[in-house]
Amino acid sequence: MKIEVLKNLIENEFSTWGHNGYESQQIFTAQIINEQESISFTLSLQSLEEPYLKHWETKSADIDTFNEIIKTAHSFGVYEDNELIGMIICEERTWNNSLYIENILVSEKYRRKGIGKLLIEKAIADANQKKFRLIELETQNTNVPAIKFYQSQGFKITGLNTKLYNNENNEIALYMTYDILNAKQKNPL
Repeated sequence: MKIEVLKNLIENEFSTWGHNGYESQQIFTAQIINEQESISFTLSLQSLEEPYLKHWETKSADIDTFNEIIKTAHSFGVYEDNELIGMIICEERTWNNSLYIENILVSEKYRRKGIGKLLIEKAIADANQKKFRLIELETQNTNVPAIKFYQSQGFKITGLNTKLYNNENNEIALYMTYDILNAKQKNPL
């Protein structure tokens, strides 16, 4: 297995990757309290009676978008026998000196084998080398498995947007951040 900077994605690379999506037995619910002199947000983890299922397809328009981002050389792929089995698509945001994780995806048959962790570690190493101040990503409040994974990698929930999605499924955007500067202070090289 090897990890390399991604150069270009082609649509048929994803045809054997299996299910894109997640299943969650829990969700984070948001409570917003508007008072005259303050606004507060509370996220509470709640168990579900029925699992929450989400599925999506990687379409050619997605691949075109990813390929534009890949040109900045902050995206990586994991390869097994020269076959792409996992990727992290990262975009430099110069306005705030950050790296934004647009997408992380691992082929279904290679999930839960440390590939996602390897990709996050590579993005953190790249961000350190390029002297970004933080790494940011967005996920849904319904994707508790991903939230717990990102937390295990040192990301913290740092924001939310209750209106990003159409809310037909009560999805809320949660923003998570890995603070490069504080991580360096805690673990100097």
